[in-house]
Amino acid sequence: MKRHAALVFAAALVAAAASLSAAATPDVTTSSSAQPGITNKSITLGGTFPLSGPASIYAPIPRGMEAYFKWVNSRKGPDGKKGVFGRKIVWKYYDDAYNPAQTVQLTNKLVLDDKVFAIVGSLGTEHNQAIRPMLNQRKIPQLLVSSGASTWGLEAKQWPWTIGWQPDYISEGKIYGKWIANNAPKAKIAVFFQNDDYGKDYLNGLEQGLGDKKSLIVSKESYEANDATYGAQILKQKLSGADTWVLLTTPTPTVKAMLQAKAVAWKPDTIVINSVSASDAVMKAAEDRQLKEYTNGAISDSYLKNPPNPSYASDAAVKQYRAMAKKFAPNANPDDVIFYYGVAKAYDTVKLLYAAGKKPTRASLMKAARKMNWKNPYALKGMTIKTTAADGFPLDQVKLIRYGSGTWSEISPLMKAR
Repeated sequence: MKRHAALVFAAALVAAAASLSAAATPDVTTSSSAQPGITNKSITLGGTFPLSGPASIYAPIPRGMEAYFKWVNSRKGPDGKKGVFGRKIVWKYYDDAYNPAQTVQLTNKLVLDDKVFAIVGSLGTEHNQAIRPMLNQRKIPQLLVSSGASTWGLEAKQWPWTIGWQPDYISEGKIYGKWIANNAPKAKIAVFFQNDDYGKDYLNGLEQGLGDKKSLIVSKESYEANDATYGAQILKQKLSGADTWVLLTTPTPTVKAMLQAKAVAWKPDTIVINSVSASDAVMKAAEDRQLKEYTNGAISDSYLKNPPNPSYASDAAVKQYRAMAKKFAPNANPDDVIFYYGVAKAYDTVKLLYAAGKKPTRASLMKAARKMNWKNPYALKGMTIKTTAADGFPLDQVKLIRYGSGTWSEISPLMKAR
């Protein structure tokens, strides 16, 4: 049964990729007027996101991007025109339900039917890996991927039309490992991770960060993204005698794992939660299920400002963000860091569109993506968004954070993650 399902999935990917590749490849050296998705009055961008399904907690990302693009379309920019050089941003996104096969089909639709200029911010590691070959074959920018997999930066030469955005998981994992080695050198560590490149990248980094203290890991258990329960794995971790729990998990599995730890009466002394799940919303979801003893004191890291934290109440960028969200996304929760993440990503998208020039081409857009060098007002103070031909990691600085009193607070100076 599993083999049959795998064959069906592979066939779907191949069929969709073949469909997309069958279209004539555009000449990226031509003027912008000949570029798909570009007119004198508009720029069409697109992406896929899990608006439903097991990762639907990320649905606010494209809505945050949409709110920022609406704001850009309504104001006069540095060029004195609304939009970017007088072109309004048209933002199209579809629900792939966190299914890579649907990601391929819907990206196919965005490229062939909607004729987008670029794919921006699509979410998921496997999902972006599934569309990367066809986008690179057709020289269509795959920008600011919503995944911290190291492949986006490490394999830039192989996939020159793809670039990530957030700090990569290996680098984050190293920071967790170093923190544990320095603060709990006699810890007994249990690691619970998603069994894919996302989880394995984090695990790889954690082990590198621990260095010669790698033997502190006494239990490693994994889960599949579509697993409904992980009781057996969590019980094994309890029986290992671990007192430090590292959760390399997406939001819903993070809360589920805590629930199942409580069900077997296991409460580790220290809990480390990867940044993917380190939002106030995820912690509140856990607390609503009587898991406060698991959330309080948890450690993670961050690269963006945290709007719900009182320390940012007077921050100019956060105040502007709240006003923008109120006007252009009145039904959104401005305290949702996932929505805020979308706004922050959209900011860099617009910077790239300006850097691509008044007559942008897909090639000029990717050239700009390899020469990023600016401050993002929504990122932590002191950070620089920077790339070079040799460095494909736009964000590579973080601060350690700790959860308590209903919010995440910064507890370290800015650190170089890579």
